[in-house]
Amino acid sequence: MKLAIMQPYFLPYIGYWQLLNAVDRFVVYDNIQFTKKGWIHRNRILENGTDKLFSIPLKKDSDYLNINERILSIDCKKQNEKTLRIIKNSYLKAPFFKIVFPILEDVFHYDKKNLFDFVLNSIFVIKKYLEIDTEVVISSSIPIDHFNLKAQDKVIAISKDLNANEYINAIGGIELYSKDVFNENDIQIKFINTSNIEYKQFKNVFVPWLSIIDVLMFNSVSEIKELLKMYELK
Repeated sequence: MKLAIMQPYFLPYIGYWQLLNAVDRFVVYDNIQFTKKGWIHRNRILENGTDKLFSIPLKKDSDYLNINERILSIDCKKQNEKTLRIIKNSYLKAPFFKIVFPILEDVFHYDKKNLFDFVLNSIFVIKKYLEIDTEVVISSSIPIDHFNLKAQDKVIAISKDLNANEYINAIGGIELYSKDVFNENDIQIKFINTSNIEYKQFKNVFVPWLSIIDVLMFNSVSEIKELLKMYELK
């Protein structure tokens, strides 16, 4: 059984979906500390030929809370509507706008105020649209020592509990994990390295690694399925 584990990123770039599509089970961390400089509550779209950051507005709170303890701000509906208007203005003439924009409205109009619930719903919505059938597991539901286990040890514990014999990680973790240690635990570890992906973005010079929003706006589901295969395992 192939397994991957990731934080719950909001409408992340194509590489996240490649990883989700490449495994049998995909664990989403809900009980780890929120990082405001990461991609949990924000991403980038194309606007006037360049990248523009957007984010989910959050209630001001302690920096030490877990992802599943963070709450959207009181004015989140207003801010999310503003983000939708920006997306609409940016992609109105994109070939798949009429199909994709209502899906994004469903994502941004989701009524749960818990950050993890909000982001997890977005993962399920896009996963369904892209016809990815990978099982998603929430990390806190797995009976391991979540408090004391860290980093590699935690990954191995989760892999063992879920009976995974192959663990696939994003390429950024290649320096963090030891293949020998995984092998000692009867788990083969591999790293997914996304190929250079380009597609037509209006008449602009291509801007890479934007939110999946950009991919959806310019590509059909069948075309995206081919993009999901554009990687190598190391």
